[in-house]
Amino acid sequence: MNYGYCNQSLRINLSDHTIKKETLDSTFLKDYLGGRGLNARRLYEEVPPEVDPISKENKMFIGVGPLTGTLFPGAARVNFTAKSPQTNILGDSNTGGFLGPEIKFAGFDQIILEGKAEQLSYIFIKDGEAEIRSADHLKQLDTFKTQQKLKEEIGDNRVQIAAIGPAAENGVKFSGIFCNMVRAAARTGMGLVLASKNIKAIVVRGTMDLGAKEPDKFKKMIDDMDEEIKNHSEYETRTRLGTTQLVSSLNELGCLATRHFQTGYFEEADQVSGEYLEENYKQKEKGCFACTIPCSRFFEIKEGKYKGLKSEGPEFEGLAGFSSRVGLSDIEDALYGVDLCNRYGLDVITTSECIAFTMELYEKDILSSEEVDGLKPNFGNSEAVFKLIEKIKNREGFGDILADGVVSAAEKIGRDTKKFAMHVKGLEIFQADPRGIKGYGLGVAVATRGGDHLRSEPWFEFSEDAKEGKRRFGYPESAFRLEYKGKGRVVKFYEERCVLADCLEACKNTVVNMEIISFKEAAKLLNTLTEYEFTAEEIQKSAERIMNVERAYIVREGIRREDDTLPDRFLNEPLPEECGESAGSIVEIEPMLNEYYEARNWDMETGVPNIEKLEELGLHEIAEEFKNRDIIKIN
Repeated sequence: MNYGYCNQSLRINLSDHTIKKETLDSTFLKDYLGGRGLNARRLYEEVPPEVDPISKENKMFIGVGPLTGTLFPGAARVNFTAKSPQTNILGDSNTGGFLGPEIKFAGFDQIILEGKAEQLSYIFIKDGEAEIRSADHLKQLDTFKTQQKLKEEIGDNRVQIAAIGPAAENGVKFSGIFCNMVRAAARTGMGLVLASKNIKAIVVRGTMDLGAKEPDKFKKMIDDMDEEIKNHSEYETRTRLGTTQLVSSLNELGCLATRHFQTGYFEEADQVSGEYLEENYKQKEKGCFACTIPCSRFFEIKEGKYKGLKSEGPEFEGLAGFSSRVGLSDIEDALYGVDLCNRYGLDVITTSECIAFTMELYEKDILSSEEVDGLKPNFGNSEAVFKLIEKIKNREGFGDILADGVVSAAEKIGRDTKKFAMHVKGLEIFQADPRGIKGYGLGVAVATRGGDHLRSEPWFEFSEDAKEGKRRFGYPESAFRLEYKGKGRVVKFYEERCVLADCLEACKNTVVNMEIISFKEAAKLLNTLTEYEFTAEEIQKSAERIMNVERAYIVREGIRREDDTLPDRFLNEPLPEECGESAGSIVEIEPMLNEYYEARNWDMETGVPNIEKLEELGLHEIAEEFKNRDIIKIN
C-alpha cells in the first residue's frame, strides 16, 4: 500500500518505445513535495535553454501530489509541465477532475514523456504498466469525441483521459490538454507539446490502494477540515456559483475586463453573470474527486438557436472572456464560444484576448475588414467571434496570424500594435483589470509562467482589514486593493501558498482563497499520511525553493526585471469614470517590484536570485551554473 507517495515515476521514451520505472529519492520528494515542484526541478535539469519547445528534445512532466487520491477535499489536481511553445519559457498548466487520482491509483507520482512517436499515438497506463498504441483513427477528432472513442475502444468507462483536439494537431501555440471533457490544462501551449510528440491522448486506469500511515488521525483531520469548509463564510457562494461569481463582483468594483480593457465596467454584466447562469441554465452542481465544494455545474440551453447545448462549466475566465472582454451581451453566445474552445482544445483566455485585440484594432481603423478575411469584428459581433475561433483552430486566413498568440500577431501586423497586446512574457492575461486589483497586477507581472493570475492569488487585498495588514505584511495599505504599499510582501506570501496547493495538488479554493490549510497544518497532514516527517518550516522552505527554481529556469532563458511588467495601458491609462471606486487608478509597478525583490532577496536591478538565496535553499548546482553562464557576476 502506498502512503501519500508511490515513490516512483514512469519514464516513456516515445522515439524508441523504452518504458521504465524510476524510484523517487526520499530527499527529492521532501525538497519538492510533489506535482508542480517535482516537475519544475526535473524541467530545470532535463530541458536546457537551447531546446526548441516543439522538438523531440523537449520533455513533458505530468505530476501529482501526496494528497492526490485521498479524501482531502479537492485533492484531485495534476500539473503538466514542459518548455512552452507559446512563451519559450516555463510552460505549466494545472487541471482538476479525476485524472490526477487515477495516476496515483495506477502507481505513479510523475509521468515523463520524451522523444517523439513515429505516428499519431496514445499512451495507455494501467496499474504500473504502460504501452503506446496507434491513434490514427483519432486524427483531427475534437476533445469530446476523442475521449468518447477511447472509452469505447478500451471498454471501460472508468478510465481517465487527457486528450488534445484539432487545434493542437494543427499547430496552434495556445492549444491545451483536456480531461473529463472540459477540465482544461490549457495555458502555455501544453497541447502543442503533446502534438509535437505525436501523442493524441493519455489514458489511465488504476486500482492500487492508497492508505495513510496513521489512518485514524488523517481521517480526523480531514473531517475537521470538511467542517471548517462548510462553516466558512464563502462556502455557500462558492458552491452555488464557483468562479462565475466574479463577473458581477468585479464589475461592481469597476475592474472587469471589458471590450479589451478599455474599461472595467460592462453595462450588461447582469445578463452574463454567474447568477444569471445559475437561474436560467444550471441543472446541478459538479465537483472534482473528493471535493467538498462542488463549484462547477452542468448547464443546458433548452431553446433557441443553441437548443441542446449542454456541458459542464464554464469557469469565470471562459464566461467573461466570451462576454465582457469581446463585448457579447448574450450569455448563450458566450456559452457557445466556450464550448467551441473546449471541443477544439483551445485556451479560452488566449483565444478571447486574440479576438478582443483584433476587435480593438478594427474599431480603431488599424485593421481593415479585408485584412480580417472580410469579417467585421466589432465588439459585440458574435458571428465574427465564432468565425475567428474556427479560423484559429484551422490556422486559416487571419486565424493563422492569431494562432501563435497575441504577441506574434502584433509583430506580424506591425503598425505599432504591440501596445495593444495584453500579455506578460508572451502569455495573455486574465479577465480582470489590474488597475483595480494592484496586488493581482504585481502577481501577474512576476508570475513564472508569464501573465498568470493563479501563481499568487493575493486575495487579502480585498479584506480591507488595516490592522491585519499591518500585522501580517507591515503595511495597513496591503489590505486594500487600490493601494500598492505592502503588495510585494503579500504576493510573495501567496505565491508560496499557491506552490503548496500545486505540490499537494489540492484546490486553491481551500488552500489559498479560504486559507483552510497552513504550512503547519500541511506538515501535520503529511506526517499522518506519509512515511516521512515534515515541519512547517521545511514545507515553507520547499515552497520558496520551488519558486526560486522556477525563477532560475526563466532567468536562464533570458528573463530579467524589464520583463516583470504589465502592458502600458495599465501603467499609464487611468480607468475611466464609469468604473466607480476604481476610476482614475493605474498600477504603480516599480515600487511594488522593488518591495517584492527585497522580500525574495533577488537582485534589485536584474531580478535574478542572489547567490546567497540560492545557497540558503540548497540550490548549489543552480548557483554554480549561474556563475558559469555569467548570469550572476562575482566580484
